Amino acid sequence: MNVNTTRSLYADADPVRARRVFWWMFIITLFIRIWLAAAFPVTGDEAFFYQWGVYPAWGYSDHPPMVGWLLYALNSISSAPLSIRFFTALMWSLIALGLVDLMKRLQPFQDGVAYWLGTLFLALPFTLLLNFVTTDTPLIFFIFLSGYCFIRGRLSGRHLWAVACGVFLGLALLSKYFAGLLAIAYFIYLCRSRRGWIDLVIIALCSAPLFAITVVFNADHCWTNVMFNMINRNEKAHWSWGTVGEYVGMMIYLVTPWVALRLARSVRSMPQRGAIVALFVVPFLLFLLLSMKKTIGLHWVLGFMPFLFLFIGTVASAKDLRRYAIWTGLFSIPHFLFLAAIILLPTTMWKNVGGLHDDIVFHKEAHNIVAALRVNLPPGATVMARAYTPAALLSYHAGEYWPTFGEGKFHARQDDLQVDFRNYAGKPIRIFDRKRIDPREFAPYFSSVTVGTIMTGGVRYWYADGKDFNYPVYRERVLKTVADKYYRIPSFLPMNGCPFLERYELPHP
Repeated sequence: MNVNTTRSLYADADPVRARRVFWWMFIITLFIRIWLAAAFPVTGDEAFFYQWGVYPAWGYSDHPPMVGWLLYALNSISSAPLSIRFFTALMWSLIALGLVDLMKRLQPFQDGVAYWLGTLFLALPFTLLLNFVTTDTPLIFFIFLSGYCFIRGRLSGRHLWAVACGVFLGLALLSKYFAGLLAIAYFIYLCRSRRGWIDLVIIALCSAPLFAITVVFNADHCWTNVMFNMINRNEKAHWSWGTVGEYVGMMIYLVTPWVALRLARSVRSMPQRGAIVALFVVPFLLFLLLSMKKTIGLHWVLGFMPFLFLFIGTVASAKDLRRYAIWTGLFSIPHFLFLAAIILLPTTMWKNVGGLHDDIVFHKEAHNIVAALRVNLPPGATVMARAYTPAALLSYHAGEYWPTFGEGKFHARQDDLQVDFRNYAGKPIRIFDRKRIDPREFAPYFSSVTVGTIMTGGVRYWYADGKDFNYPVYRERVLKTVADKYYRIPSFLPMNGCPFLERYELPHP
């Protein structure tokens, strides 16, 4: 090996240089995420979950309550986008610090590897740009903390780490039920030895009381989370190899092709690093099986990604990680420029991009739409929307809760828990829609219906003013249909109450 090659290899592994690059990347990416969090328009899903923070509860229609609690705390500071997204923007930086710390413990005296791994993780498109606050925000954070404690426990042999692992697992289960995949990974890895069984019992005992909160809530509220996650959202699922291909392609995109190739070449090293490998292989294999019947969402897998990169750090050299970090940074630039263009360019620049233009206008001009909907609003009228996304987004900008009018769909049925349509009987209602409204659709529910339009950013929106809301007809045609579609609760689930059915005196389907 010549002198130049030796110097090059040393430069790649030099911990001082690697640490300096990491901290610069840490500062730059945190600044980018904070700017995006402050400047990017609030999305429909974010606005929907934001209402959970406005009305905190022990549970919600689709998921456990953690994101509602988080948003309640953030909203107490401010309802501005930066405030409600601040924890998400900070979260990826905290996870990167945790990865660096774990790498130092796994491979002492190789700080260069640890810092280049942290730099690589911060350069990924999803850690750089996905700063939206959703149910996945606390899920990702608590999954990582639980896995961090699990690995520390494997390294130290101390049962105290199992206690922390279980508590954070419970908090992850209070965030989203995908945390159960982490519990399965723990079981598969720990059930092989007596000591592992002890830790497994500790983890279960520490997580169970937190998970019990969602069980009690569901038993008192029509098992709404179970109906959504296990039944209603899966009725149209069918076997398809196409969705498997989509899942594999998505995973290669998320981890980047070069890291995916390194992962494939390192399969033989996985048994030696079983504690780390179990934390991402088990969930990803289960997602692969699930992908045979339905599309796997990109956000579903993010909570387990840090452990995959931790494994890559144990099999790659500092030189490899430095090269991957550079390539990944270049790969992320077009993603960032696209989001920056949405923020900075006027909406007229997107006129030739079809549906994207309409979406951008709706999200960037939502506050103007709210103002227009309040013009000449009939006295005592309530504004509603025909789908949950516009209802949620307009509610966020209106500073008050605007319900969804009509059946809606299987997701986002928070109105069933929160809204009482009996209170609107005989009153006027203004109904918003992004599509053309046929007044005949609403005629059965009102004594008269008139239709108007709003022009904002070159896009036309519609609204209908209904007079004298006919609640009995709405109950028979809409609420009964909702009960039949979404409240067929399996008989084996013990139910202590169902506020939706009880409120409207509807029979159990």
